[in-house]
Amino acid sequence: MDHNAVAVLSMVIPMVAIVMGISMGMLSLYLRFRRKRDMYQLYHTERMSAIEKGIELPPLPPEFLQDTRLPDLAPIHNRRIGLVLLFLGIAVTVALWGTHVPAYWWGLVPCAIGLALLLASVLEARELEKQPPPQGRPPLGN
Repeated sequence: MDHNAVAVLSMVIPMVAIVMGISMGMLSLYLRFRRKRDMYQLYHTERMSAIEKGIELPPLPPEFLQDTRLPDLAPIHNRRIGLVLLFLGIAVTVALWGTHVPAYWWGLVPCAIGLALLLASVLEARELEKQPPPQGRPPLGN
């Protein structure tokens, strides 16, 4: 390959990766929204037909109005993101340190965010240990 092709590829590959990453995130959000909308529509149709027929309304399931995310996985999520940011910041700092440019301090920003998320995950895990486990689901550690 000649030098121009390598230069073009070195610009195109990151752009494609960024566009694909954002597209996958948007697709995931859209599909989650559609699944939730379809579920609401089915329950609405069921309840409206029960009202029309004069039948007693079926009760809504308890998870229908609850948040679908698992709140007890927040410490694990924060820990994972915190570790990624911490090591990313260390890598950026070391990489920029070798260039002898004073911009290596910018690598400490993701390090600080990563450390804050790790601290948050530790504190959240301690808070969750104090609370009783929710009904119907075993504790996270088992």
